[in-house]
Amino acid sequence: MSSLNDIAARSILSLDKLVRIEEYIVNTGYMNPEKARREMEWFIIDLGLDEYYFRTTSETDIARQLISLSASEFIARHGGGSGAQLISEREDQAVYIVDDVNQKTLEIEERIEKNYPAFHLESYITRKTARNSPFRFYVLTKPAFTAENKKGAVLSFEGAADVAFFSRAVPETVTRYREFWERMNTMEVPHISVSLKPETDETRIMIGVKGSQQRRLLTTFAHLVVSCGLTIRRKYVEPFADEKKIASFYFSRLPDNVVGDLTRSINVSLMLPDDPVTALFHDGLISAQTTMYAISAAAFTHHFLSLLTEEYQILLRALKDQPEARGIAYNMKMHLIKDTYSTTRISDTIAKHLKVVEMLFNHFELRFKGGNQELCVETEKHIRRTLEREVLYGKERAILNYFLMFNNSIQKTNFYNKEKACMAYRLDPGIVDPVDFPEKIFGLFLLIGHDFHGFHVRFRDIARGGIRIVKSPSIDLYAHNIDTIFTENYNLALTQQRKNKDIPEGGAKGTILLNRNSQEFAERAFKDYIDGLLDLLIETDEKGNTQVREILFFGPDEGSAGFMDWAALHARSRGYPFWKAFSTGKTPELGGIPHDLFGMTTNGIHEYVLGVLKKHGLREEDVVKIQTGGPDGDLGSNEILISKDQTIAIVDGSGVLYDSRGLNREELIRLAQKRVMVEKFDREKLSREGFFISVNDRDVSLPDGELVKNGEEFRNNFHLGKYAVADLFVPCGGRPGAINIGNWKSLLDDRGRPKFRFIVEGANLFITEDARLRLEEQGIVVIKDASTNKGGVTSSSFEVFVSLAMSDEEYNKYLRVQKDKISPFRQAYVEWIIQTIRTYARSEFELLWQERTNTKSALTTLSNAISDKINRLADSIRESPLADDPAIREKIMREYAPRILLELLGLDTILKRAPVSYIKAITANKMATDFVYGRGLYANEVDFAAYVESLKK
Repeated sequence: MSSLNDIAARSILSLDKLVRIEEYIVNTGYMNPEKARREMEWFIIDLGLDEYYFRTTSETDIARQLISLSASEFIARHGGGSGAQLISEREDQAVYIVDDVNQKTLEIEERIEKNYPAFHLESYITRKTARNSPFRFYVLTKPAFTAENKKGAVLSFEGAADVAFFSRAVPETVTRYREFWERMNTMEVPHISVSLKPETDETRIMIGVKGSQQRRLLTTFAHLVVSCGLTIRRKYVEPFADEKKIASFYFSRLPDNVVGDLTRSINVSLMLPDDPVTALFHDGLISAQTTMYAISAAAFTHHFLSLLTEEYQILLRALKDQPEARGIAYNMKMHLIKDTYSTTRISDTIAKHLKVVEMLFNHFELRFKGGNQELCVETEKHIRRTLEREVLYGKERAILNYFLMFNNSIQKTNFYNKEKACMAYRLDPGIVDPVDFPEKIFGLFLLIGHDFHGFHVRFRDIARGGIRIVKSPSIDLYAHNIDTIFTENYNLALTQQRKNKDIPEGGAKGTILLNRNSQEFAERAFKDYIDGLLDLLIETDEKGNTQVREILFFGPDEGSAGFMDWAALHARSRGYPFWKAFSTGKTPELGGIPHDLFGMTTNGIHEYVLGVLKKHGLREEDVVKIQTGGPDGDLGSNEILISKDQTIAIVDGSGVLYDSRGLNREELIRLAQKRVMVEKFDREKLSREGFFISVNDRDVSLPDGELVKNGEEFRNNFHLGKYAVADLFVPCGGRPGAINIGNWKSLLDDRGRPKFRFIVEGANLFITEDARLRLEEQGIVVIKDASTNKGGVTSSSFEVFVSLAMSDEEYNKYLRVQKDKISPFRQAYVEWIIQTIRTYARSEFELLWQERTNTKSALTTLSNAISDKINRLADSIRESPLADDPAIREKIMREYAPRILLELLGLDTILKRAPVSYIKAITANKMATDFVYGRGLYANEVDFAAYVESLKK
């Protein structure tokens, strides 16, 4: 048995420390001095724990962990156990010691990620000795951060790091972590660094991730390492107060080719979602990259696979005069396809045909990794033969054929980018079924991330639209959303295309469907989505020069309004030259013009309300109204603030507020100004007939005696129920299709009379097209969203325009609100936009009403006709010499641009700074809208020739 002097000579621990460790062990009474010294030699020398452990662990903790391991090892040896196992969990610390067996270490790491996700971690592997196999040692400690850590504060490295980090880390380690942490500040993707530690001949891999969400860093990396046949010698996880996490893994020196394969797979493995296909990677059956490919192809297949087109077309033709039956047929088709080719069926097919999936991934690699294209063609032929020969079940063959279609439909992808936040694919729009989606798409993007999958659809080269984050509070709602998310995205973008008729940007829309277990991580999903799109919009060469491939502009929508500043600033950090215009609805401090602050969308909607009431000789103060969308939202709050009617019901996320005698206007204004839901309404200000029903209520009696069994169901269907009777209905919120061909008759009373005289559709897609037409047939005046809901897009378009026209210095001086100081230019520009929104709304309303009076056509039909005529005419002008005619362009631009901007910058400067394609779009669109609004919906080619001649004069 060695003396303490001998142990000190062979370890980094001093004799004084060894004496104190021995004293602690003996004083516990668990070991006598002889056994204590024998166990110390075994623990400190024989097990071969890394020096870092002894340098950073206190003497007391070393003694405690020695005792724990010795006891665990003794029990395993004499108690019939299979090996050492110690689990010691406290509120501020945890220690785990297990045999270094993959299954056991994985179980422990899953436990750590569940119970101690934000703790500092150290993990070591011991040597095999005569009395034991290797152990895996985990030590977790709760971090302590300085007072500098405040919510929303911009932290320094010293403020973000654990206080103990600086006492346990040597200067070289502090420097390395600081540089790594600072690099993470400039990027959103997981940061990966590989280096050699020459003094120990180890390969060190550092991985940095952002966000409060835990991406199962330990277990994901463990699965990856096992699949590569490697062993991690030691690992560390360092948490930071700003929700960063840096993990360091040490291996015996790895060959360069192994490092390359491993680092390429790390990035992909970290974005694998919680999905049945991911389990195949965890089980070691397929690689991380094959898994990510399969998940992407599965999403593509689920959304676009349709095998009923021919039969469906025949059925539609037979039902051309029966919209209710057509609606039922469409729903049946959707159910048949989605149920037949469900996500579960597709996942099962992948698991059953892994060899075919590997072949499909090989074909994908040959297309996008620079492989031999002749070999790619031969591989595709081989895959087709294999499917015919070996995949006998027709539905499975159809699924795998769509995987091949996925490969061939991709126009560009970031799959092989070294660093990426999510998978992004630009798809050939031709893959979209023209039967269900007749309007041709210009650009189609599919994005797959750790927490979401999403789409971006645009109908023109220059396009703009909001990004909607779709949440699913229940499993049933998620199942519905995953089946319909592309349809919703397409319809939203098409509505945007129709309501964007007054502006140069075509219609676009993005949707982010949060995964079932990622409902709380909307911000992280949004950032990954934007970063993935930027991968496809720009290209950076080796010198760091950025080239723009495509121009896209984004705006706020449900769930994303608070992220617009970040999107613009991130685009700037990525080198996107049009970053100021990249997102609209930014905060005033960043030069944005938020829709909700100025009621931009509501200003447009309300012009239609006033127009309808005026045509019927009604005073707004005398009109009874119901609205969906409450005072907490943009449209709902501004509708309350701008209107003067007698509102009897408001429906929002909290429930239903109703009073047949009219809701107290002052109290509604208070809620709208505070932006809170109707559940905060002072119930003392309700009459005896009034009530509030929360979505959480059950079995509540209303004043008239009716029993509400389920408050959420009552809320969801209130607009269809007996209390929803008024002169005017203004939907300012609600899910798409809330009124559809299956329930529109609920807006009629028992005698078949309309419950509303007027419906001005503020919320996008609240009513389906066929339902609108049916309601109009019953005499209800229905003005659809594509006409009413264009104030916000008009504001956003002029936010884009001024952002493109100004230099960064000018933008900071004239547009940004700094220290609550608003420049005269900004104030005048915003006022000009509001007046322009009202002018555009009045112009379209008067044309709609004129054509309705003259032709007796439905307003819904006329709204579509106006949008289609303006858009078709603008497309034709843009592709003709007219858009390049200097005289016409100058005249149009002087009429289009606000005078205050022309006086500040001059037209020549604006024309030099804005992209040529954008100027052409302005010219074409302005000409089209002036012509249609000025000369009518049915003006002909001769009229247009006369209009062009007047421009030239």
